[in-house]
Amino acid sequence: MENGDAKIQVRGLWNIFGYPPKRGIPDAWREKSKAEIQAESGCVLSLRDVNFDVAPAQTFVVMGLSGSGKSTLVRGLIRLIEVTEGQVFFDGEDVLTYTPEQMIQFRRGKVSMVFQHYGLLPHRRVMDNVAYGLEVQGVDKDTRYERASEVIETVGLKGWENYFPREMSGGMQQRVGLARALAVNPDVLLMDEPFSGLDPLIRREMQDELISLQTTLHKTIVFITHDLNEALKLGDRIAIMRDGAIVQEGTPENIVTLPADDYVTEFVQDVSRAKVIQANAIMKNPDAIVYEWQGPRAALHMMSTNDMGNIFVVGRNRVLKGVLTDVQAALMVRQRRERLEGIEFEEVLTTGPDSFIEDIIPMAAQTEYPIAVVNEDKRLLGEIHRGALLAGMSEVEEGR
Repeated sequence: MENGDAKIQVRGLWNIFGYPPKRGIPDAWREKSKAEIQAESGCVLSLRDVNFDVAPAQTFVVMGLSGSGKSTLVRGLIRLIEVTEGQVFFDGEDVLTYTPEQMIQFRRGKVSMVFQHYGLLPHRRVMDNVAYGLEVQGVDKDTRYERASEVIETVGLKGWENYFPREMSGGMQQRVGLARALAVNPDVLLMDEPFSGLDPLIRREMQDELISLQTTLHKTIVFITHDLNEALKLGDRIAIMRDGAIVQEGTPENIVTLPADDYVTEFVQDVSRAKVIQANAIMKNPDAIVYEWQGPRAALHMMSTNDMGNIFVVGRNRVLKGVLTDVQAALMVRQRRERLEGIEFEEVLTTGPDSFIEDIIPMAAQTEYPIAVVNEDKRLLGEIHRGALLAGMSEVEEGR
């Protein structure tokens, strides 16, 4: 993306624990491994020349095993850790150059962080925990309670305002932590393995909750996880880290179908492509369509020319009306009908361009017709045949 389009830009970020922050990396260390640097100096390399951009309203997931540097990275973005070298731009401003006063204001108003261990104040009720960030900003009590009530309802905790954290489940406490982060209405959410301490069922519920919230809130999110399935589910883009460096960055589909090296290949070898390949990657333009103001003879001609037994019927702006079979069209000709308007067409199963193959496969078993890919206005974008589903699960065309 163009630099001006990015909400967050990270450039040349290095960190070596045990070496003075902001001093810069010795040239002799730039080509050495983590183990070599540690053996030579006793210092521990945690970030190596990290570069990435995050677009506005994008969920950018950083994934890696323990010790890969992912938590150091997210903390370095807002200087909870002072890095050794690099630049971190939020809306074009390098926060690593901020004064302490500027940094305080930045953390209070522009960014919020959600941790794995919720960090709730045990002596405060839910309402006061959620309102805490606004209290720190100096917002009056009535205003902050009104805002806290709104986000408590948003995360599904209405009715729990006067409970203490100890009286709630782990999943509910994490919702309080999320509500507290949202209460200050930040531009950016940083989430450091927020769901990893939860039971599997509650974890899935929280993942679904975050996806649902993001469809309405449109926050820029940097999400840290060690779980590939979580990364694939949540991420618009994913960066995989190893020994402090990003070894691959891309869409979930890119990561699974085009792993950059053996390390990434091991991560994704057990992941079904059906979970990451979307309809827009396997759909094709229909061989022919017919407009509802055309007649059955035109429809029969197009079906005959393209060796088709059925054809999609669309209205203005390619809005899908249904599917017309050759048998139905022939009957209309015998009935001397001149236009297709007003006809009750065969039902078409539809899906969106962002739907995954695993969700489309059950649909294919329910119909003899191609599956129509439509946008939110029901405009026909393409079609998917059973063969394309099988091909999409087994391979991805070159260049896609």
